[in-house]
Amino acid sequence: MYLKDFEVRWSDIDANRHLANSAYQNMMSHARMDFLTGNGFTHQSLIKHNLGPVVFYEHIYYFKEVMPDDSLKVSTALKGLSDDGRFFQFEHNFYNQNGKNCARAIMLGSWINMKSRSITTLPENMLNMISGMEKTDDFKRLTKEDTRKYQQRPVDLETA
Repeated sequence: MYLKDFEVRWSDIDANRHLANSAYQNMMSHARMDFLTGNGFTHQSLIKHNLGPVVFYEHIYYFKEVMPDDSLKVSTALKGLSDDGRFFQFEHNFYNQNGKNCARAIMLGSWINMKSRSITTLPENMLNMISGMEKTDDFKRLTKEDTRKYQQRPVDLETA
């Protein structure tokens, strides 16, 4: 299991004196990029292929408060992947210093071509790398329909 260690910093605490929502997002993003980098998705390889990751959503489920004196381990595992690598889903679990699961986060994302700014597939070598990453027990092959699960569409101010 891939785990990244974090200490809870003063700046991670919110007005309720527990870990702020934004800190969970920052930690899982950092853990995810460290996981990807360690599996061959380096900055150099992303630049070479004009790729950038895009987050469609992050859902966080809270089980136990994380307090200022706590330390955390954040896991990262591939939860879903489309056949062409265009869409990916990761699961993160947050564990305190006692090994208690404090939160779980599911994120869905895609790759964009940094020049055209459009969603793109992965080159074959990168698809092979991501396909070999550690997966959750409920890993699934993603389809475009999976990205439309919540059917959210923008509503401009003029039409609201």
